[in-house]
Amino acid sequence: MPSEAAMKAAMQAYFDHFNAGDVEAVVALFAADATVEDPVGSTPHVGADAIRAAFAGVLKNRPHLTLSAPPRGSHGNAAAMALEAKVGDLTIRAIDVLTFDEAGKITSLKAYFGPEDVLKG
Repeated sequence: MPSEAAMKAAMQAYFDHFNAGDVEAVVALFAADATVEDPVGSTPHVGADAIRAAFAGVLKNRPHLTLSAPPRGSHGNAAAMALEAKVGDLTIRAIDVLTFDEAGKITSLKAYFGPEDVLKG
């Protein structure tokens, strides 16, 4: 299992690369067969090519992420982070739950938010 420090470092790198708009650096944090379900309940993006396409679409709008609380690790292979994504005049409050492989690569990312978590203004 990856260490809590490795998971938190990967989550910080995710934030840094996402906010820089660096699609390739974001995708490099994921395992080759990883899944991204954003939001939970939508069709998952599976594998590097699908994840790349998804993030390319998202990052063209130049969203900005901020942490709402420090990332939380676990004694297993999962970690979570509460965040806000600012996209234009929208703010999306979400909790992302990530799982990791032994190498510290993200194997899944699930973003939990609903209509009441999308704020305008």
